[in-house]
Amino acid sequence: MAMLRRGLSGEPVRILQERLGLTADGIFGPNTEAAVREFQSNNGLQVDGVAGPDTFMALELPQLVILHKPLRGEQVRRLQEALGVDADGKFGPGTEAAVKQFQEQNGLEADGFAGPQTLALLPGFAIEPEQVEASLITEETPEIPEEVIEQAKAEEPPPPEPSGFVSTLAAVAFPLPTIGKTIWSTVKKIF
Repeated sequence: MAMLRRGLSGEPVRILQERLGLTADGIFGPNTEAAVREFQSNNGLQVDGVAGPDTFMALELPQLVILHKPLRGEQVRRLQEALGVDADGKFGPGTEAAVKQFQEQNGLEADGFAGPQTLALLPGFAIEPEQVEASLITEETPEIPEEVIEQAKAEEPPPPEPSGFVSTLAAVAFPLPTIGKTIWSTVKKIF
């Protein structure tokens, strides 16, 4: 997942909630946002209530990490260092080209998205095979009543985008249920 924030729902949100010790209903509402903020504060991360690559890695959830244009941050910088490109922490066209080249050289789909399969092959990313496999597993998401989803969305509008930060996922909710789809395939369709 590139970014998870209030208003989104689905399997990636449920996984995040489980890791944070919350009731895993698959809906990113105010309680999930508060838990993400608390975790970020306690772990020296930017406190914005949005779970992105740096938060996922700190939570030991590499199966949710997908680095792509135009993300920024520590995980992007680590990716750039591993690829031997300018490590400015901004995923731009040069980083995307380097990711595609690396993927081609390693028999992966050359899509320019650095997900768990790609990251596991790079130095500096300690991603275990079972974590890569977890990003590919198809799981059923329990049916969530429509009124629960609407209530979570209506409680408060999502916070504004952090300055200078763009995320396509901010405007897209994951379909429920995600039966027959992997986490990875669901996310890639959004981009």
